[in-house]
Amino acid sequence: MIPRVMSTQHPDNANMPFFARGEYLNGEDEIKEAYYVFSHFGCDEQMWDFEGKEVDDFVVRKLLSNYPDFFKRKPLGKFFRLTPRIPNPSVEKEEAKLLSEILEMIPRSYDYVKSFDIDQEPIFEVILPMTRTHEEVLRIYYFYKDFVAGKGKLSLRDGTKISEWLGEFKPEEIKVIPLLEDKKSLLNAKEIVSKIVEETNSEHIRVFLARSDPALNYGFISATIYVKYSLMRLEDVNAEVYPILGVGSCPFRGGLSPKNLQPVDEFPSVETFTVQSAFKYDYEFSEVRKAIERIKEKRKGKAEVIDEEYLRLAEKLTEAYRKRIPLIANFVNSFSKNVPKRRMRKLHIGLFGYSRGEGVKLPRAITFCASLYSIGFPPELLGIAELSDKDYEKVLEVFSGFEAMIGEALKYFNPNSMKVLNSKLEKDVERAKELFEIEVDEEHEKVTNEIINMLGKGLDLKERVAEAGILRGFLG
Repeated sequence: MIPRVMSTQHPDNANMPFFARGEYLNGEDEIKEAYYVFSHFGCDEQMWDFEGKEVDDFVVRKLLSNYPDFFKRKPLGKFFRLTPRIPNPSVEKEEAKLLSEILEMIPRSYDYVKSFDIDQEPIFEVILPMTRTHEEVLRIYYFYKDFVAGKGKLSLRDGTKISEWLGEFKPEEIKVIPLLEDKKSLLNAKEIVSKIVEETNSEHIRVFLARSDPALNYGFISATIYVKYSLMRLEDVNAEVYPILGVGSCPFRGGLSPKNLQPVDEFPSVETFTVQSAFKYDYEFSEVRKAIERIKEKRKGKAEVIDEEYLRLAEKLTEAYRKRIPLIANFVNSFSKNVPKRRMRKLHIGLFGYSRGEGVKLPRAITFCASLYSIGFPPELLGIAELSDKDYEKVLEVFSGFEAMIGEALKYFNPNSMKVLNSKLEKDVERAKELFEIEVDEEHEKVTNEIINMLGKGLDLKERVAEAGILRGFLG
């Protein structure tokens, strides 16, 4: 069973779920969440995210202890997947040793389910973020095989075999899912994945493609083109590839919500779609449940053919987008403290473009989007002035949901946002008005006007920011 719907812990929700005990989800809440998304929403998989946040590594034991009847009937690993996202030691040096602790959790989790008379490995895959080379994946694959599970074959000085002393280590090996997040990795997806397949002798592999961080780094349209190109190239891998696509409810971050399932058709070769926190908690339960059922009913198809001309268009629009970032960076970084926290995430502010020398700092994509939307400036506007009429026709060819998605984003445009932002962005607004009819959401405009009027007065804006997010159906 390859999951069709992966629940994630991305903190893009404006509303809090009923089981949350505070203004953000903590470790115990996330245990409840994992059960809830399996039992009530019908998700196939829960990402268990160790990257950038504090996470409970006794999750399997707690799920079994708290909900024994459910998980005895439907064991983890068979009916549902719990898939850790681990730190990448090549990138996150300060978190490198955490990798070892997480991998040790995997055979320990097998011992817990076995004590409940369940003979099923509950965890057998991990997700490696910011994968740039096949070597990064293979290091983790062999580290687990040789030094985590493999130590069971070793003996102590008195001759006692470690597996006899501590018990067997299962699974004996794991799958490592590469998460490709930057342009170079996306464009080289076939080469990276082919080498992993060849080295591990795999007949099938799951590959995770980001849609949110590429948008933050290259813009809304370019991110879509790069992902589509990557999906096309993955079909040339000499193994069965099951792509995962990381999409949020905000149009800029992918636009998948209970009200908009068009991204499932936009990326027909994707096997697994993420449903993030806004998807789950900013809509009515029945609407969420039906939307997940509909995603699961749709079957995987073939990837589109993406010609070089579309990559050239993406390069042009990337350059236009990146020129705008210095114009909004100071505002976003200043405003970001007003975005309410929804998870116990560690502070993470990196250099724009993965430290490639621009020297522009930005918060993560959710906070970036929330900051701009909260004053009524959808980030989908950035760089749109460079979209010629010919370019626009090309975008419609390659991105079928573009008009509907940007139309949804522009509902939340507030002309007064230009009182706050650099006047050079006016040309993006004017071009958007030429291309689209903007139908403003008056309720959202009212709240964003209140936020704009409160700026610079030392007031707490979090309540208003959340209120605007509730109206949109996502925080960021």
